[in-house]
Amino acid sequence: MSTLPNPIEPPNGFTPEQKEYLAGFLEGIARRNLALYVGSTGNGMITADPQQGGPNLATQREETIFGTPLADVTKQERWKHEEHPLDGWDRILAHAEANQFPDEEDTYRFRNVGLFYVAPAQNSFMLRCRIPAGELTALQLRGLADIADDFGNGKAAITTRSNIQIREIAARNLVNVLTRLQSLGLTSRGSGVDNVRNITASPTAGFDPQELIDTRPFAHALHHYILNHRDLYGLPRKFNVAFEGGGSVDTVADTNDLGFMAVSIRPRHSSSKADEPRTKDDDENDYDFRGVSLQDGSPISIEPGVYFRVELAGITGHKQLATDAGILIRPAEAVAVAVAMIRVFIENGDRKDRKKARLKYLMDRWGVAKFLEETQKKLAFGLMKFPLEQCLRRPPALKHGHIGVYRQKQKGKNYIGVAVPVGVMTTRQMRRLADIAANYGSGQVRLTPWQNLLIPGVSDSFVETVKRQVERMGFHHEATNMIGGLVACTGNTGCKYSATDTKGQAVALAAHLSKRVRLDQPINIHLTGCPNSCAQHYIGDIGLQGVKVNAAGSSEEGYNIVFGGGFGADAAIGKEVFKGISFTEIPKLLEHVLKVYLSRRQPGESFAAFARRHEVKQLQEMFSS
Repeated sequence: MSTLPNPIEPPNGFTPEQKEYLAGFLEGIARRNLALYVGSTGNGMITADPQQGGPNLATQREETIFGTPLADVTKQERWKHEEHPLDGWDRILAHAEANQFPDEEDTYRFRNVGLFYVAPAQNSFMLRCRIPAGELTALQLRGLADIADDFGNGKAAITTRSNIQIREIAARNLVNVLTRLQSLGLTSRGSGVDNVRNITASPTAGFDPQELIDTRPFAHALHHYILNHRDLYGLPRKFNVAFEGGGSVDTVADTNDLGFMAVSIRPRHSSSKADEPRTKDDDENDYDFRGVSLQDGSPISIEPGVYFRVELAGITGHKQLATDAGILIRPAEAVAVAVAMIRVFIENGDRKDRKKARLKYLMDRWGVAKFLEETQKKLAFGLMKFPLEQCLRRPPALKHGHIGVYRQKQKGKNYIGVAVPVGVMTTRQMRRLADIAANYGSGQVRLTPWQNLLIPGVSDSFVETVKRQVERMGFHHEATNMIGGLVACTGNTGCKYSATDTKGQAVALAAHLSKRVRLDQPINIHLTGCPNSCAQHYIGDIGLQGVKVNAAGSSEEGYNIVFGGGFGADAAIGKEVFKGISFTEIPKLLEHVLKVYLSRRQPGESFAAFARRHEVKQLQEMFSS
């Protein structure tokens, strides 16, 4: 809207009367301009009546991103606004043709399609895939090995989101990597920055004897919905979703922004004695479960069966696990609910401050009730409130059930959990694993959030053969082995944010402890290189967060140490006991910690339980003596 020029004040100034007149004159003009209205009716006719049309099309309107003025948003939000996160193909092509590394803006843009320029740690790119539910065929695993050999460093790493990453990719190979990945039926789109990340599901889904529901269809359906809807890219910040089906291997859903947790509603038996005859009232009461409509408060009859509970706002780097939202979801509605919640986050998440842009902060601002209310507005069916205590929760997961040999629900079949030290595999190992899966299993592998993999479908007669072959390639299958409990982020050899070489130090730590401490139950040790907590150190039995330590006037790599974390049925945020310990001291310190635990624990007590029943000061005194 045009504005009037400022009046030129005479040398002697305006008299009070003149100033009053001019103020009134200018105000009148402003009001008349604001009163001018041109709108559009529903049938496309032009109208001057605000009662008939929509917004005034004859005024200048401030550009916003979901209500936040463009002038107030972060630079990343402006980049997303100027060009859709998926519209960077020409940029990628130009960089590949010129063999050129990107500037800050293009570094951000390329991450939207799964290409990470990781300088200064490495002057090259990293590729991160999307592998919904962690399902890979043997053919795809071989294909990823080919990509790592042809364009990377001959290795690949399994991530804590059941993904694969390949490093040391030259700029000239960006297009080759993406097209080769697509030829395998895989994609990397949306695997980085402000997007819905890889959708995880129970690693043993479909063959686990104790699962309540096979979660793979839900993970794949949400994966494809996101891929086919451009408006689900460019979120305020990253968003993690997991589907937990109640199997033996935990999905760590409570560390996600949105977790769907399988529960069962079972008939209530009103007769107190089994030999008493049942009545018609008994049969009716068995099925008299009532939820409450979130829309109008009316009762909803619930039949026995398997449902999902919704958990919200897990973010372990901020010491927060997801909490139950109070609603029960029919399985057929789960993906629609997920999409609605993601859209609520897109429209209302913070676009001004990236440090406060995760779902946690929207929940802090709104509370659960308002978030569910806004979600309900987007759904054609009603959400249902239902008490958690009336649900039968999944059986506890088997700690380290991702390592070892376990029976499947399919007769005569087994899955074998292979421990991959800190998730890193050579391409030779990848091809041998693919051969084992194809020759002795179902032709498939499952990646887990524990940076290892499962080989399902191994018949009884081939179990020992597979175990021997796994050992020959340098891996193992023993649940109490220290290496099986390691989880480590990339570390400073490949990430500029990390203060420490987490992967290298994790392997060295496990080697030291394995020789000196004999465990009779599994222990998880998580090493993360910075406060972002990619390795989720706060949920480990022992968690290490990388820091720089001043030792004798020089800077060394070290860690803050937390004890007593957990997940699932044993969920807890670990408590910090030691701060700023040089890594050179940590192997002997943790050796002493574990020996004290073994000597002072109660019968059968886990390390996490031992740590939780002692105060920080007590732990410091015990472990320092």
